[in-house]
Amino acid sequence: MNIENHSRDAANGALELIASRSSVKKFAEQAPSRAQIETLLAAATRAPDHGRLAPWRFAVLQGPARDILSKAMQAAFVERNPTADAEAVEREGSKAFRSPVLIVVSAVTQEHPKVPEVEQLVAVGAAIQNLWTAAQALGLGCAWKTGSHAYSDHVLQALGCAANEKIIGFVHVGVPVTLAPVRPAEYADKTRWL
Repeated sequence: MNIENHSRDAANGALELIASRSSVKKFAEQAPSRAQIETLLAAATRAPDHGRLAPWRFAVLQGPARDILSKAMQAAFVERNPTADAEAVEREGSKAFRSPVLIVVSAVTQEHPKVPEVEQLVAVGAAIQNLWTAAQALGLGCAWKTGSHAYSDHVLQALGCAANEKIIGFVHVGVPVTLAPVRPAEYADKTRWL
């Protein structure tokens, strides 16, 4: 095996995964296997992590366990919208069922003399990106959602989050049926060459 060709092929494959990244709009009902989910979580933990603080936390909800999040989202919605009708409440709860697997990624930051909180939060964002890239490599897709539910005490408590835990994203995972268009790689007007 030619090492140079292998390295070039690996680089091209990695670059293609990144360049083709897109959110899934609709997922198939087929759920990823436990082994696939564990592969995604392992990839997530390979994110850059100044100080090796491992600030990420994962809550995996699949099948009927998604109902935990659904009920918490409904309660949070009703608290914000006490006059909402039943249909609106039901629609809000259905967000937990957009995909067969939902990985709630959160951050637990800590005081550190060399690693400010922002670096720890960015590390969790990098973990989500790694998870996403690994999902694509396995033929899966993702959709990263947040919204008001990420900041809801109802949701945090329902998921068993610690008092100092912050939800960074609801990452829906599954087999893609419909993808959002791939965004153009626009960087020219956002880059300063010094």
